[in-house]
Amino acid sequence: MSELATVSAQIDPELKVRVEHILSELGLTPSEAIALFYEQVEYREGLPFDIVLPNETTRRTFEDTDAGRNLVVCKDAEDMFEKLGI
Repeated sequence: MSELATVSAQIDPELKVRVEHILSELGLTPSEAIALFYEQVEYREGLPFDIVLPNETTRRTFEDTDAGRNLVVCKDAEDMFEKLGI
């Protein structure tokens, strides 16, 4: 095996715990996930996902849901599909 380099980053501790739980479920260590991310950045010559600013409709929707406005509450999936007319 070749020599390894260290990557250091500071993140929110609660986010770290939540993400490491997900990674564990996927069978990945944090180091493996970071290496996979780096490999994808190299392969794609950029980030392996889109980064965009929300448009005005999305921004208003975020503001409304954060404030508890304009919500449709469903008791279960069947109720949701009925309200959607599906």
